[in-house]
Amino acid sequence: MRIEVDVTLCEGHGQCLMAAPQVFDLPDGADHVVVLDADPPERERDAVVRAAAMCPAQALSIS
Repeated sequence: MRIEVDVTLCEGHGQCLMAAPQVFDLPDGADHVVVLDADPPERERDAVVRAAAMCPAQALSIS
């Protein structure tokens, strides 16, 4: 599984952070989320898929 954030779409809402805090972060003052682990373990798949679905800007892609 590979996660990418389209920083041109990301508005920094942080919904993904709530769904998968071990994978995403929103540093203070940042305009967009940061992927802490772009290739997380398979056990994180459900949380990552939920995070992508919760993104109001649809800025996350999973492959």
